[in-house]
Amino acid sequence: MDLPLLWFALVVLCWVLFVVLEGFDFGVGMLAPLLGRDAGERGAALRTIAPVWDGNEVWLVAAIGVTFAAFPDWYAAMLAGLYLPMVLLLLALAVRGVALEFRGKKDAAAWRVRCDVALAVSSAVTAATVGGLLGALTGGIALDDGGDVAGTGLARSLAVLGEPHTLLGALAGLLAATVLGATYLGLRTTGPVRERARAWAVPAAATAAALAAVVAAAGARPAVPVAVLVGLVALAAGVRREGWAFALAVTAVAVAAGAGFAGRYPVVLPSTLADEWSLTVAGAAASDTALRTISVAALLILPGVLAYQALAYWVFRRRVSSEPVPT
Repeated sequence: MDLPLLWFALVVLCWVLFVVLEGFDFGVGMLAPLLGRDAGERGAALRTIAPVWDGNEVWLVAAIGVTFAAFPDWYAAMLAGLYLPMVLLLLALAVRGVALEFRGKKDAAAWRVRCDVALAVSSAVTAATVGGLLGALTGGIALDDGGDVAGTGLARSLAVLGEPHTLLGALAGLLAATVLGATYLGLRTTGPVRERARAWAVPAAATAAALAAVVAAAGARPAVPVAVLVGLVALAAGVRREGWAFALAVTAVAVAAGAGFAGRYPVVLPSTLADEWSLTVAGAAASDTALRTISVAALLILPGVLAYQALAYWVFRRRVSSEPVPT
């Protein structure tokens, strides 16, 4: 068995699960203050992700941990070259978690409004940062002939932040979270929030499809199926096929994220200085002994995590009402 290839596939799977599952979490956090006209409607939107959002974050821990264990050179280059966006990601995730957990700890309208604003801003920053990180990983960073990131100090991360592929990834991250969040709320709520989510899903998906079409026209062939899928999201949302709209949105984001990681296989991290200095699966992988050891651990842990998450989504599968409750 080709263990480096197997673990590369698991790394990609963890990142795709994080991007998809947390994508609609971020989208709900961003859209809740816009779609909810009062505290009750905003609370209904947030209750759709309350049982699952912290479980979804597990996949970021898994993605980083698996990369560290199976591809230490890839992990070192990624963290060294993307230090600032990684720190920004962690800070935004912390603010989002605090806003979600503390929103209901004080029975005051002003307190809930502040938490909702903090949640919306941190969710948007997180979505843009994740998209920018994936764009940077796809476009590459300045790796030298030893696999180290060129430059010193903060300049290494600052240089990456201004790259076109990073900025395009940040925009794509925001649009992806908006589409996922709107289609998810259309599927998981009733009443006014559901109607407004439908109205948001169509233009958001159309804008995302246009962006993917532009990227495809520029020569990025994996963007072609993404453009088609997101265009179908707009059509499905427009005819009120909420399940199809969300499923197509999930598929489009998964294809985009997966292509971003696997599109240059066997290269895992391109070098912008010279192609021959790029990190490959074979060159960045840990030893066979290490890979065999962590394979045993993965067989014991991964099925349990998947089963737990599947159970959580099944238990909390019903729609959340956003209508006022009669008294």
